[in-house]
Amino acid sequence: MNASKTLLASALGAVVSLAALTAVPAQAAEQEKCYGVAMAGMNDCASATGAHGCKGQAKMDKDPGDWKLVAKGSCEKMGGMTMAPMKQ
Repeated sequence: MNASKTLLASALGAVVSLAALTAVPAQAAEQEKCYGVAMAGMNDCASATGAHGCKGQAKMDKDPGDWKLVAKGSCEKMGGMTMAPMKQ
C-alpha cells in the first residue's frame, strides 16, 4: 500500500511539473519587450545601449535603452517602443 501512495505522489508531481513547464511559453508569447517605460531600478534585463548588464540596474525613469516585459500590444499605448534604440 505504501508503494502505491509513493507511485501516485510521483505521478501527480510529474503532471504538475509538466503543466508548469507548458504554461511558461504561452505566457511569454503574450508579452513583448517595451523600451522606455521602465522606472529606475525596475528594468527586466540588460540595457540595449550597454549602460548596464542586469535586471534592476536602470539609473533613471523611462530610459529609452531599458525595457520591461508588458502585455503584447500595450507598449506603444504606454508611450514605449517595441524596438531597441541604436547603440551610440
